[in-house]
Amino acid sequence: MVTSSDTPFEVYVVEDDDAVLKSLGALMEAHGYGATLCRTAEDFLKSFDPARRACLVLDLRLPGMSGMQLQARLAEMGVDIPIVVVTAHGDVPIAVQAMRAGAIDFIEKPTEAERLLEAVAAARATLENRAPPEVPRQVIADRLARLTEREQEVLHHLLHGKLNKEIAAELGISQRTIEVHRARIREKMQARGIADLIRMLG
Repeated sequence: MVTSSDTPFEVYVVEDDDAVLKSLGALMEAHGYGATLCRTAEDFLKSFDPARRACLVLDLRLPGMSGMQLQARLAEMGVDIPIVVVTAHGDVPIAVQAMRAGAIDFIEKPTEAERLLEAVAAARATLENRAPPEVPRQVIADRLARLTEREQEVLHHLLHGKLNKEIAAELGISQRTIEVHRARIREKMQARGIADLIRMLG
């Protein structure tokens, strides 16, 4: 059996330059991290495992969905992952926007290995410092029992990665109502977001 302590901290790298992508992946693995390499935001969303301890090294300029759009999508999904933004010099104002939206650091290209490793270490520390203690199974069961039937339906869809608008369409109710249900689920389950719920129920 592989425990969380046996599993390396995962670094997702989203970068459309193949040479840079491979270089950053090799750097992470050389320092004991797991590395998942993605050329696009869409590739990241397909490969992302919210149950893993991880951070995201994110280039802002990507083909298709941009880095900022991916950050917004993750926020909408309730995914709590530390993000380190990598940006070209001319994109610093955009990087500042990303920081205001919750990214923990930004690094200008060309990326210095030591600077990036420091940022990843800080991301890991940030995640571990805010990680909740393990909740006993009986406590989780008691919290689940407090959910209404509709809240349980919404929770089921959330755990399968669906967005508010998708859940609303499926259940035939408004997005605002879904937001209310999400808030009540978080309150009753004592969870800060979908990542906490996945850790409890995964």
